[in-house]
Amino acid sequence: MKTYLVTGGAGFIGSNYIHYMFRKYGDSIRIINVDVLTYAGNLENLRDVENRENYMFIRADITDKEAIQKIFAEHEIDRVVHFAAESHVDRSIKNPEVFVKTNVLGTAVMLNCAKAAWEQPDGTFAEGKRFLHVSTDEVYGSLEEEGTYFYETTPYAPHSPYSASKASSDMLVKSYIDTYHFPANITNCSNNYGPYQFPEKLIPLIINNALQGKTLPVYGDGKNVRDWLYVDDHAKGIDMVMEKGRLGETYNIGGHNEKQNIEIVTIIIDTLLEMLPKSDPRRELVSRDLITYVEDRKGHDRRYAIAPDKIRAEIGWEPETMFAEGIRKTIQWFFEHEEWMKNVTSGDYQKYYEDMYQNR
Repeated sequence: MKTYLVTGGAGFIGSNYIHYMFRKYGDSIRIINVDVLTYAGNLENLRDVENRENYMFIRADITDKEAIQKIFAEHEIDRVVHFAAESHVDRSIKNPEVFVKTNVLGTAVMLNCAKAAWEQPDGTFAEGKRFLHVSTDEVYGSLEEEGTYFYETTPYAPHSPYSASKASSDMLVKSYIDTYHFPANITNCSNNYGPYQFPEKLIPLIINNALQGKTLPVYGDGKNVRDWLYVDDHAKGIDMVMEKGRLGETYNIGGHNEKQNIEIVTIIIDTLLEMLPKSDPRRELVSRDLITYVEDRKGHDRRYAIAPDKIRAEIGWEPETMFAEGIRKTIQWFFEHEEWMKNVTSGDYQKYYEDMYQNR
């Protein structure tokens, strides 16, 4: 039985990955979830797996070397899937130091602890050990022209403190691959959406606000383009890279779902109106009149688009969920998990939301 150490497993993508892995492999794998439980880490995301005998949660900070060393010492870790990161661009603009600490130092600690646990006396690594570092397409910067794409060979050009910290962590992983022949891969994904996403991100923010008749804030002219990837497709891609990827390689995981931010907002509004029964009082609250353009984000990249040619050719992965299907699945999930949304949008989140948007 392989043991997976998943960092940040209580977060949005991490929790979806854990659900995916248990659906696929059942009791044939073991997962240890390590998460410090910041505002975006929520154990409610994993309530339906918490009693599994082959699942364990450990609350720890990835920057805490002693805590991470202890986990490796007490468990025979075969695979590390490293999701844990501060991930919201707006927060990185307000507090860059937190992003450097978690995303750069935390990755260094994870690499060092895995290396120490896995390295053999002759400097090679035990068979079957693998470390997968989950990163973002934002490290590549911004694309201006339609028809151009990010490839694994695209030079890094991060523009925000968040993307700079992720680029730095990528470079750390690359350095371990080159220097120590450390058994690692890097994946760079496009924008994820789906269940359990914290509502500071565009799609759950718009769904939540629209259902309450609140303003729908859109940065700038709303024409910034993102490539959207349904989170289950991403989880499948990560698993396939772990099993079939060439060690030392980087793989871009993209959704082939390019859309302007304003398109996303209007699609959500129209889909909500389609899906809400006429008897639902929230239907009267949903309207395009709620759209409010706000001052653009500092350093806002204009367009992201990934070409997943390499992962398709080498591993056979490609996105399966088109946006029209994925957004309906996502909205339906939020309909069915109103209590989850109420819990995560209380307290500190409301203060943060007001600080970010009230003066724009």
